[in-house]
Amino acid sequence: MTTPLAITDLSTLDDQRLRAELEALLEDAVNGGASVGYHAPLDARWKRAFWDGVAAQLLGGAHRLLIARGPDGELLGSVQLALCTKPNGAHRAEVQKLLVFTRHRRNGVARRLMAAVEDAARGLERSLLVLDTLKGDRGEPFYEATGWHRAGVIPGYTVEADGAFHDTVLFYKTL
Repeated sequence: MTTPLAITDLSTLDDQRLRAELEALLEDAVNGGASVGYHAPLDARWKRAFWDGVAAQLLGGAHRLLIARGPDGELLGSVQLALCTKPNGAHRAEVQKLLVFTRHRRNGVARRLMAAVEDAARGLERSLLVLDTLKGDRGEPFYEATGWHRAGVIPGYTVEADGAFHDTVLFYKTL
């Protein structure tokens, strides 16, 4: 089943209601096992600090945040696009932190967010996108199924909650 949704590309993050929703989204992702830089249980200070950082990046102009809302206005998920600002990288960007509330997964939200972030990148004249995901994570087959190409694996890139080093898979997509 595909959930009807609206996707918005945000240039600021000053709405406190939205910030609270985004904090809940990050907490849900981390507590659901997503490897997005934090371990469960997610402390409130990390939720605030994470979205404070995103807000600052948005103000800098080299970062985009796309959110998906359901027909009732409920936040379903988000994804970020970090634009390379160096002269030799003006054609590329990095897709970051694709997050979908666990209760809305497997309904096409992630797929729609990825299509929207790719469209946003095209609109910004970006022709190469990169991203990374934890090896063995559910994101790995998802990215392959949506046309992303595996570039390689970085061994021991992250330390997960179990204290062990885990590999990260790098992906790219030419638009």
